Amino acid sequence: MKVEALSLPGILKVTPARFGDHRGFFSETYNQKAMAEAGIPEVFVQDNQSLSRQKGVVRGLHCQLEPYGQGKLVRVTRGAIWDVAVDARTGSPTYGQWVGAELSAENWAQLWLPVGFLHGFVTLEENTEVQYKCTGFYDKASERSVRWDCEQIGIEWPVERGAAVLSEKDEQAPAFEAAKGWFSYK
Repeated sequence: MKVEALSLPGILKVTPARFGDHRGFFSETYNQKAMAEAGIPEVFVQDNQSLSRQKGVVRGLHCQLEPYGQGKLVRVTRGAIWDVAVDARTGSPTYGQWVGAELSAENWAQLWLPVGFLHGFVTLEENTEVQYKCTGFYDKASERSVRWDCEQIGIEWPVERGAAVLSEKDEQAPAFEAAKGWFSYK
């Protein structure tokens, strides 16, 4: 497994090994001991999966407030996404900064986002499937969103505003200043 620390502390890009032959390939995509050695000791309690039929589908920026915060280990099993993490921990030296990485079925990379980061992605291909492990259970009352194209954050998305396919919830999400105080830097 290859582990790469990205520009925001705590955000890791993890690429499991794939072993292939004439039949296809095998990969151990999650191993608790190996993940703990890589710096991801959390226990996962829920797996989620989404299918986005169109290129340009934006999901996010999302999080859940404590005590229902969710760390996420995100991977793509079909297609490709531009995956983004935004530091929402008030008092953090990187508060409001973002980092992105391409995750695809081809590159087999995964992105680890601890609690305190907003998460979002845009699909780069049609019929993209995203799977992610969560450290906390879903809690609707704790769910929060920030506008994906908030100028205060300045994410460089590979999709134009007019071409993005959004849910009603994401279209109505507030700007980043709403996130002040959602999480604290420890």
